[in-house]
Amino acid sequence: MRVNMQQLSRPVVTNQPGPHHDLARRVSRGLTHPLRKPIASHTQAAFASVAQWCERQTGPLILDAGCGVGLSTRRLAERFPDHTVIGVDRSEDRLTRAHGELPENARLVRADLVDFWRLAHQAGWVPERHYLLYPNPYPKASHLKMRWHGHPVFPTLLALGGLLEVRSNWSLYIEEFAMAVFQATGQRAEVSEWGPSGDYLTPFEAKYHQSGQTLWRLRVALESR
Repeated sequence: MRVNMQQLSRPVVTNQPGPHHDLARRVSRGLTHPLRKPIASHTQAAFASVAQWCERQTGPLILDAGCGVGLSTRRLAERFPDHTVIGVDRSEDRLTRAHGELPENARLVRADLVDFWRLAHQAGWVPERHYLLYPNPYPKASHLKMRWHGHPVFPTLLALGGLLEVRSNWSLYIEEFAMAVFQATGQRAEVSEWGPSGDYLTPFEAKYHQSGQTLWRLRVALESR
């Protein structure tokens, strides 16, 4: 996958000089005040449908959270043909632009991730692998609560367990995420620069890498709770 020169991406720009000063309080609040927001009916229906499909599969579960146009879901399904791969995104427009035909072990779902994660946890799902590939960084300091590690759903995301992998072109996002994981679980995530080899998992990964940006990866093996 090559990127047109006109599509090259600029590095993330933020008004934060370092990790957000309110991060620890946000994580603590999420741990002590579980999210009570009613779950949307459309996500309940979407989850019920994919859960039925999942029951007919035999392989371990891989969640591709925020899968965008579905390229990562297809490629993960190809890399792990004996696994069950579910890609979730809230945008119908992105999902209708899915890259190529999905393998039989993969499924794309239009759903709100906040509600989908909560339903998956309630259903006792335990993914073997869980991917968050280049989530929206929301780089303004005022938008901390919109980053996944600053969101009230963060404890549920971690409680699903499995090998969680987060990739970003913003080192501060990964640094904050690792801090939040340690605060919530006591586990130290493995953080490193990420140099893709072979096929890119997402169009963003291709664009950022071919723009000369440094990519970052966080990995941590979580126990389900």
